[in-house]
Amino acid sequence: MTVVHWDDVAPRRSPRAAAGGDWFFLGEAAGSVGVGVNRILLGPHEISTPAHVHGADEETFFVLNGTGLSWQDGETYEVGPGDTLVHAPRERAHTLRAGERGLDVLAFGPRTRIAGSYLPRIGVYFLWPTWTEAGAGEHPYDRDQQLEWPAASERVPSIVHVDLVDARFGGRSRGLGAAAGAKLTGLNLVTLLAGEEGAPPHCHTAEEELFVVLAGAGELELWAQPDPADPFPAGPAETVAVHAGHVVSRPPGTRVPHSFRAGGEGLTYLAYGTKDPSDVCWYPRSNKVFFRGLGVMARMELLDYFDGEPG
Repeated sequence: MTVVHWDDVAPRRSPRAAAGGDWFFLGEAAGSVGVGVNRILLGPHEISTPAHVHGADEETFFVLNGTGLSWQDGETYEVGPGDTLVHAPRERAHTLRAGERGLDVLAFGPRTRIAGSYLPRIGVYFLWPTWTEAGAGEHPYDRDQQLEWPAASERVPSIVHVDLVDARFGGRSRGLGAAAGAKLTGLNLVTLLAGEEGAPPHCHTAEEELFVVLAGAGELELWAQPDPADPFPAGPAETVAVHAGHVVSRPPGTRVPHSFRAGGEGLTYLAYGTKDPSDVCWYPRSNKVFFRGLGVMARMELLDYFDGEPG
């Protein structure tokens, strides 16, 4: 699956008291592989998760509606519609609590699988260079102590509002993630006028992208895979209509370039992606290739895919 509408994704609610809200696993429903986006609908004063910090994943939140507090290492900060929050790995423990009218947020992040070895006969999980008992005792969410929520402090640089982020590319894109300090991933707000195209058609070898349409309508354009018999297609092989609430997943290595084009009312969407230094990005219109780790773009000579000789 590539495209799903969030109204078609059933919510899940944790039975654990420390994890509140209705959770919609949108990235998973759209077929994402190594990254995810969850929509979290918190009722009045509900808390999303126990306070936690990730060892490898960089989390990015975008507030759609409502108000609440971001708890970070014992301090709180007010958040509301249009705010982006970035939580770096191995830094401040964090969670969210909704205000009087609830809170509606999107949570983006990688889904890192930490390696380890499970020894089922003795119930031990080996995490080099140490180990832990597996599945022993009360569930961690049930053991979490109740947090104290002090009055809100002046906001930290890792929380930014969209109106304070400069627009680039003729006003079409705002780098929300970068403005809030993201280093490993990116979150951009793209606003297209009627008929405008977003990023040119392209596909990645290593980076994975997720898109969430916030307003307007348009088309997702999917191009054909490279073919020696037709190396430079004149246009997309398939178009998919999208509007507010649609989630689009573009895993790496598909060899299918994609782009967005706005309809008559314009199109606004969030574009999330990893920043893998090993990534190579191909632009079929110009046959240019971007090598992220090198910061170099080049126009490539087409090779025959079967014998490796110039085609």
